Amino acid sequence: MNGENFGASERLVNAAYVRQGAQGRRAHELRLRVLLEQGKCPEDGWDESTIELFLHELAIMDSNNFLGNCGVGEREGRVASGMVARRHYRLIHGIGRSGDISAVQPKAAGSSLLNKLTNSIVLDIIKLAGVRTVTNCFVVPMATGMSLTLCFLTLRHKRPKAKYIIWPRIDQKSCFKSMITAGFEPVVIENVLEGDELRTDVKAVEAKIQDLGAENVLCVHSTTSCFAPRVPDRLEELAVICSNYDIPHIVNNAYGVQSSKCMHLIQQGARVGRIDAFIQSLDKNFMVPVGGAIIAGFNDSFIHDISKMYPGRASASPSLDVLITLLSLGESGYRQLLKERKEMFSYLSSQLRKLAEVYKERLLNTPHNPISLAMSLENLDKHSDMAVTQLGSMLFTRQVSGARVVPLGSLQTVNNYTFKGFMSHTNYYPCAYLNAASAIGMKKQDVDLFLKRLEKCMKTFRKEKSNGKDVPEMDNCTKHTSTGETED
Repeated sequence: MNGENFGASERLVNAAYVRQGAQGRRAHELRLRVLLEQGKCPEDGWDESTIELFLHELAIMDSNNFLGNCGVGEREGRVASGMVARRHYRLIHGIGRSGDISAVQPKAAGSSLLNKLTNSIVLDIIKLAGVRTVTNCFVVPMATGMSLTLCFLTLRHKRPKAKYIIWPRIDQKSCFKSMITAGFEPVVIENVLEGDELRTDVKAVEAKIQDLGAENVLCVHSTTSCFAPRVPDRLEELAVICSNYDIPHIVNNAYGVQSSKCMHLIQQGARVGRIDAFIQSLDKNFMVPVGGAIIAGFNDSFIHDISKMYPGRASASPSLDVLITLLSLGESGYRQLLKERKEMFSYLSSQLRKLAEVYKERLLNTPHNPISLAMSLENLDKHSDMAVTQLGSMLFTRQVSGARVVPLGSLQTVNNYTFKGFMSHTNYYPCAYLNAASAIGMKKQDVDLFLKRLEKCMKTFRKEKSNGKDVPEMDNCTKHTSTGETED
């Protein structure tokens, strides 16, 4: 409805009522105008009617929704199912063009605008989360692992002689396979044990660069967010090494946006040394469906080079999901989620420590890990050879997801590389343990229910031990050492 249409409406409805309706619409349009002018996440979240109005306005700017459109090409935004069209708000053309995922599509102005706005709003949120000097980013419709691969492939053209990637060990298959898929040879740097924490062996990284020759190293591939007792890499020291040896530095920041500590490490690394790009998952940080990531960095040219490396157009679904989510939350809503996550981390830590003490275990001291916690299972491991893996199975059948039990001495082969002590990030960690994490969106009732079910499982072992039995029954299920995903 524009001014002329509202004027025409006054012939059918009382003019005072029509003017009141027009004022109501202008309130929605004012929000849209501010968003388009500033390109930033609104301070307060929008209601669903405003968001749906905005998406409808974008959709009718795409050629497939033109009333008189006549498409004779192979990609004209045709959709067989009305349900599918409604699911995507009739934004069918996707984002980008064949040569650049960030490029504007001539016949899809609305989808192109959605893409540009989403990238701008996400950049604003990354700055809000702590990386103030980030200059560019884009949403890519791939999860973290494949997004890392895209970065490595972009570096191949800049360093054609390089074939090695220096990688401080983290036991997650996707980041390891991202290097293999890109055609490079990972050089695994084992972590060093400091107290309970597993930390970056900075001296070993520099020694390996000198041994291989800096010109043969594609990049250093470091990590922030991770499972305890591993802690975020020493990003500042690694960034300085990369700067000194003129080696690119790619950071896997999978679920680090929700942690001010992880974001501070990236900011400081870029300040004192070199960080070329950092990659984060959409689902883990913004509570949207799996399938998207953000590639961000401090050099516009390099980030644009990565976007041009993506072959073909791309799905707009991840961009649409995160745009809707951030418009719904607003900056204030997202800040509140970050605040609540910190509070839940403190609560989970204190309660898990109390539970550990009851069963003569302990909460491992990992102060440098701001998201994940680990409780020792040393006494449980003495109970039986199968007790630790059995605990994982019991939690799984009791619908506890996300927790991981890590036994000693597991072997895992990934692309012909065998990891000893897999899942523990080191060949020989001193004890078995259980992981739990305080991630964005977690509520107090989640913590309480997890602890209640964990205690019930631990009581079962204590009871069986007092009766002289080895382990409880298997609950008619397959053994599980992990009740949640360990990828990305």
